[in-house]
Amino acid sequence: MPKILALDTSTDACSVALDIDGEVKQDFRIIPRQHTKQLLPMVQQMLSDCDLKVSDLDAIAVGRGPGSFAGIRIATGAAQGLAFAAELPMLPTSTLAAIALRIYRDTGAEFIVTALDARMNEIYCCAYQIQNGLPVALMPETVCAPGQLQLPEESQHWTVGGSGWCYLEDMSAEVQQAVQPLDDTVYPAAAEIVTLALQDWEAGKAVPPEEALPVYLRDQVAWKKKDQQ
Repeated sequence: MPKILALDTSTDACSVALDIDGEVKQDFRIIPRQHTKQLLPMVQQMLSDCDLKVSDLDAIAVGRGPGSFAGIRIATGAAQGLAFAAELPMLPTSTLAAIALRIYRDTGAEFIVTALDARMNEIYCCAYQIQNGLPVALMPETVCAPGQLQLPEESQHWTVGGSGWCYLEDMSAEVQQAVQPLDDTVYPAAAEIVTLALQDWEAGKAVPPEEALPVYLRDQVAWKKKDQQ
């Protein structure tokens, strides 16, 4: 079994996880605006607790987005730095899929829609069906106004989660009638990211660090305007 380290700072949560021989260890903290200071010490502590160095790893996974632009850049930059230094491949992993996997583990739901608050009255969202215990996307990841969200035809009943569901009242009546139960507090976390990354590792989808790029879904011009406000 490969040794994979995973990092995620795409939301207010900051998390580090390590998969060693199929056992996942995680450090998960809700620490808004502290990611830059806390992420690398959390990595160092995790490796130290497991008596490992970065060079002992097989790959580094990262929550590649969507999510907070600043947060995605922090985790991606840290992961790329570690990977370059130790000459390791990377496994960029969807934060929306990580939320779906968390919901499945908590509820056993088969059809799941995850959404993150994208600010500017928009959400990042994707719909999934669980197959063999893992989420499979039924639509492209997208950014849209809450009222524009359309659910795939694969199911009439969806379990949902993620901060984007704070906009439920702004969504269409069709969507409101199809979703249950509501949890807008679940975060993407490194423990789920490392599980999804293991699947990609086994499928030969690891990439060089320079190819492990963030997924923003929104053009950078819009975010530069937001950052200046």
